[in-house]
Amino acid sequence: GTGGAFQYGLQVSIINSPAEYIKSFIRETWLKRYSSSPSEEIVTLMWSFIVSIYSIGGLLGSLSAGYLSVRFGRKKAMLFANIPALLSAALMGLSRLCGSFEMIIAGRLFSGVCGGLALNIHLMYAGECAPRNLRGLIAITASTATAVGKFVGFALGLREVLGVDALWPILMSANALPALVQLFTLPFFPDSPRYLLIDKKDKEGCI
Repeated sequence: GTGGAFQYGLQVSIINSPAEYIKSFIRETWLKRYSSSPSEEIVTLMWSFIVSIYSIGGLLGSLSAGYLSVRFGRKKAMLFANIPALLSAALMGLSRLCGSFEMIIAGRLFSGVCGGLALNIHLMYAGECAPRNLRGLIAITASTATAVGKFVGFALGLREVLGVDALWPILMSANALPALVQLFTLPFFPDSPRYLLIDKKDKEGCI
């Protein structure tokens, strides 16, 4: 759940707190580039791109989940989801240093890809690995992890934590931590028995 549904919940909620700081960053960057202040319509348009492009990334990630889960297996597909997560964290974390609000837009796109891919694979992997008597309980881990991710996102966005002007790039790149945790721990977990039996024809490995 750390790199699956948790990532989705985190990215959905984390964008709310630094809204005004990012808008100010867009104004500052625009002024430095073009020696004129952007209109409020332009700032609103750029902010709308930042917020909404996450859904486009989520769609792309969701559409690729089926192919990747069959081609590489559920576990490896979840590991692949960490690549766009880390890329998005790097882009958004360095956006202020590089003076580019476009990096935030690109970062949100990649984080959406991670969220869409990881959420779908999470559901498949957890459901297929769970014993039959625990399958119903395991199925709710996705919604639970999403809720926890949202809570953590809101908590990190508090002014007492990372919700200040100087720290919003760190806040936006917070998804790197769960991605790294999953990257180093998931390889020790078994692959889905269903994948091993049906897709890999490995009868011994699925037992």
